[in-house]
Amino acid sequence: MDLRDYLRLGRSQWNVILVCGLLLVAISALLTWRTTPQYASSARLFVSTQGSTDDTQANQGGQFSLQRVKSYADLLNGQAIARRVVDELDLDQSPKALASQISASSKLDTVILTVTVTDPDPKRARVLADAVANVFVSYVAELETPPGKDQATIKATVVDQASLPTTPVSPNAMRNLALGLVLGLAIGVAIAVLRETLDSTIKSAGHLEKLVPAPIIGAISYDSDAIDTPLITNLDTYAPRSEAFRVLRTNLQFIDPDAHHKVFVVTSSLPGEGKTTTAANLALALAEGGEKVILVEGDLRRPKVAEYLRLESSVGLTTVLIGKLSLEDAIQTTANEDLHVLTSGSTPPNPAELLKSSSMAALITSLRETYDIVLIDAPPLLPVTDGALLAAQADGALLVVRHGKTTTDQVTLAVERLEAVGAAPVGVIFNRTPAKGGDGYGYGYGYGYAPDEASKPSSDVKA
Repeated sequence: MDLRDYLRLGRSQWNVILVCGLLLVAISALLTWRTTPQYASSARLFVSTQGSTDDTQANQGGQFSLQRVKSYADLLNGQAIARRVVDELDLDQSPKALASQISASSKLDTVILTVTVTDPDPKRARVLADAVANVFVSYVAELETPPGKDQATIKATVVDQASLPTTPVSPNAMRNLALGLVLGLAIGVAIAVLRETLDSTIKSAGHLEKLVPAPIIGAISYDSDAIDTPLITNLDTYAPRSEAFRVLRTNLQFIDPDAHHKVFVVTSSLPGEGKTTTAANLALALAEGGEKVILVEGDLRRPKVAEYLRLESSVGLTTVLIGKLSLEDAIQTTANEDLHVLTSGSTPPNPAELLKSSSMAALITSLRETYDIVLIDAPPLLPVTDGALLAAQADGALLVVRHGKTTTDQVTLAVERLEAVGAAPVGVIFNRTPAKGGDGYGYGYGYGYAPDEASKPSSDVKA
C-alpha cells in the first residue's frame, strides 16, 4: 500500500481508527486512575578512599573508588541491605519486598551514588531512603575493612539526606494517555488495513473494470434523499443525480450505434443494488432526450416499477403473455408522451416459464419494432434464472453494481450466469458511488453544476 492507499483508508475507515484510539485512551485513563500513586525519595552518597598520602596514591584511590561504585550500585539493590533496614526499623515487610522498592544509580566517571526508594507514602519513602543510605555506609565500612585492620580502605558518606517528595513519580497520567492514544490509533489502523484486505466489496472503477468485460457507462452518486424521491422527475434539473442519468443516457447511445431499435435488460447480481430505480430513471432520461422508450417490468417476483411510477399493476406483462389482453391495451402512458410502461401484471406461479416462452419472444420482437429503446427491468441474476433468460432474448444486459456492497464473487458469478445462456453484459452502471472523491467512479457527476442565480432568465422573459 502506498501513501494514497493509506489516505483513502483513513477517509473510509476513520470511525474504526477513532473508536480504537478513544477506547485505548479510556482504558489508559481507567488503569491510571486505579493505580496507586508511588512517591520517590533519594539520598546521595560519596565514595572515597582513605589513607592516601600523596597525589599518586590519591589518583589510584580515585580510580579504585570509581570501580567500586559500580559494584555498590548492585549491592544496594540486593536483599542484604534490605534485611538490615527491616531489622533496624522493625518493618512488617520482607527483605525481598523492600529490595524491590530500592534502586541505585551512578553517573559516569563519578563516585556519587544515588539511592532511591519508592513507596505509596511520601513520608515513609523519605524514612526508608535515609535508612538505606545510613545502613549502606555501615555496610561498606564492614566490607572494605581488611582483616586485622581497624580502618576501611573505602568509605561511603551521605552527602544529601533524602527529601520529602511532593508529587508522585507514577502513574504519569499524560504519558499513559499519550501512549494509549498512539497504541489505539496503531491498532485502529491495523484493524482498518485488515478489514480492507478481507473486504471483497467493489469500491473502485478500476476493480470493477477487471471483473466485467464491458465498459462502465455510468456512475450514480449516493443521494440520501433517493429513498424519499427515487425518480429524477422529482429533482431539480441540475441535481447531481439527474445529471448522472443524462450522462448514462449519452453513453448508452454508443452501444451498438448502428442499430436503430435496441432492447436492453437492466439487472444486478442480488436484490438491493438499485436496478429498478436505475431502469426507471434511465427510461425517464431517454424519453426526455427524445427517444421513444418503453419500460417493461420483467421482474415478476418483486415488481416495483408500477409503484414508483404510480401506475396500474393488476394488468400488464403476465396478462398479455397468457392471452387475456392485447399488448396495445396493456401498455400504459405516462406524463411524458415518449415514455410508455408495461407493468408486470398479477404475480404468476411460474415466472421463469413465462419469460422463456415463445409468447415473450414475440412480445419483445413486437416492442423492438415499435420503440427506439426497450428497457426490461429484470430480476437479479444470482437468486433466480429469470434475468439471464431475459438477457438472452435482448441485445445485452446493463449490470447494476452497488458501490461498497456488491462483492467480487457476486459480480463474477453474475457475468458467468449471463455467458452461460449466450448473453453478455454490454455496460455496467456503478450505483451509489461516493458523491465527492472517495473510491468511486472518479469522473462521475457528484458535485452538481447548476447555473448561477444571476445567469438564470427572469420569469418575464420569454424563451
